Amino acid sequence: MAARHDIIAAMTDEDLVSFALGLPETTEGSHFATRDFRVRGKIFMTLPGPDFCVVKLTADQQQMALATMQNHVAAVPGGWGLKGSTRLFHHAADSDEIRTLVRRAWRNAAPRSLALPED
Repeated sequence: MAARHDIIAAMTDEDLVSFALGLPETTEGSHFATRDFRVRGKIFMTLPGPDFCVVKLTADQQQMALATMQNHVAAVPGGWGLKGSTRLFHHAADSDEIRTLVRRAWRNAAPRSLALPED
């Protein structure tokens, strides 16, 4: 049986951006010189640098991600992290897990009329 790291399909920045922009009514912008992704004006994900993206989860969603993906996520330091902002190291994580967290962040920002089905 193959080791877990042998079967992971990680995402490049371009893959991540393409996926995020494919979610309904998502637009790309910039916030303090950082690429951001919004649904109806609300940021759900940022791409602050080459190593990770930041997704806006609820505190409970963040705790679940920290418990299940401890090698691929970390709370943002400080107050934003306490509110659920989570670093997602998308170059090393499984692409299905990445999509799940990005969809959750999108869902948290989107109005209910745009809600995607649960994963």
